[in-house]
Formats: sequence, structure tokens, C-alpha cells
Amino acid sequence: MADKIASPKGTEDLLPQDSYRWQYVERKALEIAGLFGFKEVRVPTFEHTELFNRGVGDTTDVVQKEMYTFDDKAGRSITLRPELTAGVCRSVIQNGLLSTGVLPIRACYVASCFRYENTQATRLREFHQFGVECFGPKGPSADAQVIGVAYNVFKSLGLKNIKLLINSIGCPTCRKKYQQALIEYFNGFKGDLCETCLTRLEKNPMRIIDCKDKDCKEIAKNAPNILDYICEECQEHFDGLKHNLDLMDISYEIDPTIVRGLDYYTKTVIEFVSTYRGENVTICGGGRYDGLIEQLGGQPTPALGFAVGIERLLKVMEEQDAPFQPDNKCFVYIGNRGQAAADRSQQLVDALRKDGFWAENDVMDRSVKAQMKYADKIGARYTIILGDDELANGKGVVKNMASGEQTEVPLQTEEFVEAMYGLIYSEMTFDE
Repeated sequence: MADKIASPKGTEDLLPQDSYRWQYVERKALEIAGLFGFKEVRVPTFEHTELFNRGVGDTTDVVQKEMYTFDDKAGRSITLRPELTAGVCRSVIQNGLLSTGVLPIRACYVASCFRYENTQATRLREFHQFGVECFGPKGPSADAQVIGVAYNVFKSLGLKNIKLLINSIGCPTCRKKYQQALIEYFNGFKGDLCETCLTRLEKNPMRIIDCKDKDCKEIAKNAPNILDYICEECQEHFDGLKHNLDLMDISYEIDPTIVRGLDYYTKTVIEFVSTYRGENVTICGGGRYDGLIEQLGGQPTPALGFAVGIERLLKVMEEQDAPFQPDNKCFVYIGNRGQAAADRSQQLVDALRKDGFWAENDVMDRSVKAQMKYADKIGARYTIILGDDELANGKGVVKNMASGEQTEVPLQTEEFVEAMYGLIYSEMTFDE
């Protein structure tokens, strides 16, 4: 026997019995995004490495440490996407969407991402995100509406203890003064900063605030506050965001330590946190990136968005016993005795499937007893067993597996399907 091959470290299989949870979350997220006017976009799994170097930022952990980058057979540097925003921006520019005159452009997605990280319970090397990106509006009402998408998704999924944290990191102009203040502050702790933060000190000192190193986090606690340095325009935008969140009855806390881990953010930055194993974990992050489209070669265009880690969201939901929509169950299992009955069951399940029912019959050559055990394991709502007598009489007996009630039904295809519809209607309650 050949040796077994395991999945790569930091990846997980989605098994058939668990897929309904993912489908439920993804469907709910896309549905609510649609209420805000967002439509799905799909971009390539890999892009030219330059896109992420320019877009995400070459001082970020993502670019410096975490990207899966390789040369293709033509010698071009290619990277598996570590996030979706840069790729969606590239798509918007490349496909001329900004030239249509129809603004805002609202795009949403569910897709996989890849980062070479130290794996943890809620941090994988291949992970999945739901996110939205909005291009065109510059006012704070758009920020509040984008936040509203995430807020309504979490509420609809039954998430508990949700907290929205907001901050402003200003624009490139006012941020210069803040960065200079950070350099002066952190210069006093050079001997205590981690090696990565020492390289950030001159290039992008704001990244130090986002460092996960314990000593760096402690030093950053007393760093200058960005909100003391933002310009009048950025302050007005931040005040407008708070006003619009109040109008939408979305509560929030101001957290000046939120700077996000990617270089493209400007003005508004946000995080949603919830409880997992007794601690607050970030389940959503995002904000404005008004300069990114221009940075990637497009016309200057305000933009904003967020992303939700689906694996982390699911783990939080499971721990909090959030209600998932129940998995679909088999509607009817048609068992058989003998080849003639097997042929007839094949015809009947095919007819039921064409009418939208989940129907199954035996494909494993099992005994009738084993067929019924299987029907029970897959949660079949109804069962029927066909044999020579049933075929000769043109009638069979359908059993309701929950109540035990039995009903005789015709075996002619159209009449059989109609009879199954009749069973549904006869057993319906007002709750259904």
C-alpha cells in the first residue's frame, strides 16, 4: 500500500457533512450585500507580484514575510493572492469600469487567499474571505453604509457580543506630522523593538503600532495618538462617519490603535471584534483606500471596503452556538428488491430530481435492510421499497420516517411525483 499523502500545513478540507454551514454563511453574506447594491466579482487566484508590492505595500508583513511568490515558466514573478482588494482594483482599472460613468461601483466576493503564516486555530495559510469594495464615493455616508453591510451580516447570523471599533489614520498630508512624531517616540526604544519594527521605523513607523510582538505592543501603548494629528478635512470626515453610524443605530467605539496591516488605507479604518474562547478576536477589518486606484495606474478614485475571514467567523459562530440553517435532508429514498425494481427506482428518482427533489436509490447493491439503514443515516424524510409485487400492482407504500405513517401511491412516473407533492401539502403546518 502506498504511503498516504496529507494536506499541506495550514490548509483544511471542507467535508461534505460540513459544507452546508459554509453555504449558509456565504449565501447570507452575499444576500445582504445585494441589499446594499453590491454584486459579485471574481478575480484570478494569482496575480503579478508587482500588484501586491505596489498595492499592499513593501513594508507590510504580508509582502515581506507571508506571500507565496514564484516564477512561472516564462520567468514572470507570480504571487498567490494574499488578499482581494488589490486584485479587485486591478480588475476595475483593467476593464474600464471607472469610465462607464456609473458610480459608485459596488463589488463583493467570496474567495480564497494565501499567506505563509504561523498556523493557529483561526489563522491558516489558505483561508477564505467575504468582502466588499466600493469605488467612487468620498463622503462619510458611504463609509457608514459599507460598515452597515458587515454589521447586518453579523446580526443576521446571530453573532453575539459584536463590537465595532473605528479610527481615522488621516490622509497622506496630515499623516506626515504623525509619522514624524512616531519616529521621535520610537527612537527612544530602539533597543527594545523587534528586528522587523527597526526596519519600519524610518520607512513606515505606523506599522509598529500594529506589531504583534509582545514588547513592541507594550511600547506602542504610549505612542502618540493619531487623532491628535489629523487635519481639519480628515476630522470632518471622521465626525461625519460617527454621525452616519448614529443615524443607522450602529454603536461603535473609537480605538486610536487601529491602523490595519496594509499600507493602502487612508482616513477611516474599522474592525469588528467578537468573543472567541473568552477573548476578543477580530472577525472583520477594512477602511478607506482613496489613493490605491491611482497608485495602481487608474484615475484618482475614492474607494473603501472590508473583508471577513470566513474560517474565523465560523469558529466564533460555532463557539457561540449561533443558529445555522439546518442542512438539507433527502426527501425520499426508494429501495428495491431485484433488477426490475432497481430499474423502476432509477426512473422515479430521476423524475423527482427533475422536479427539484433530493431523491436517492441504491447504487451499492445493498440488501433491503442495509438500504433502509442508509436511508436513516442520510435523514430521508420518506422511504418506499419496490419489489415484484409493487411493480405488478402499480402501487407502493411510502413511509413517513418521522411519524411512521404509511400512504399508498401509484408508481406511474407523473402520478408518483404528483402523489409526493400531495404528501408534502397534506402534512404542512402553518409553521412551515
